[in-house]
Amino acid sequence: MVFEKVCQLVAEQFTVDVEDITMETLFEEDLSADSLDIVELTMALEEEFDFGEIDDEELANIKSVGDVVRFVQRKIAE
Repeated sequence: MVFEKVCQLVAEQFTVDVEDITMETLFEEDLSADSLDIVELTMALEEEFDFGEIDDEELANIKSVGDVVRFVQRKIAE
């Protein structure tokens, strides 16, 4: 469920097909994301999953869709 929601947000944010997104999809290399893209995605995640603000330290460790999925799962479990 988390993976599917994250994929939908990523697909909307980066204008790619949901089917093309995997856990290994990298934001910078595969999606050509810049810092603004990441901030916008972060805001969408915060709104979608309602777990408060993501701090910069946590954000620095997120490089792939899989990182986002694991991060969201941890936040939900807290």
